[in-house]
Amino acid sequence: MFTAADQQAFEAGARLFDAGQWWEAHEAWEEPWLEAGGQDRAFLQALILLAAALHKRWHHGSLTHRNFHKAVRYLDRLPDDYRGVQLARLRAEVWEALHTPGIFPRIPRQG
Repeated sequence: MFTAADQQAFEAGARLFDAGQWWEAHEAWEEPWLEAGGQDRAFLQALILLAAALHKRWHHGSLTHRNFHKAVRYLDRLPDDYRGVQLARLRAEVWEALHTPGIFPRIPRQG
C-alpha cells in the first residue's frame, strides 16, 4: 500500500517521465520501490525499467531494449489498469518510443 509520501514520489516521477526526463523519473521512484511489496513493488519496478529503457535508448544509443523486456515480466503480473495507470497502453507507447525518435510517452491515466 502506498503511503502519502510514496504517492507524492510516484506523482513526481510521473511528471518527470512525461517530460522525457526518464533518468530523473527512475530516481524519483527508487525510494518507494525499496519500501514496497507485492504488486506495488512490481508496478514501480516496471516503471523504473521502462524509464531506464528509454534513457538508455535515447541518451546512450542502446538498441538492445533489455530493460523493456525485463519490465514486461513485471507488467505481466499486473492488471492492465493498476493504481490509475493504463499499463497496457504505457507498454505499447514505450515500445513505439524505443523505435521512433521524437516520441515521448506519457504515463496514461484512467479516466
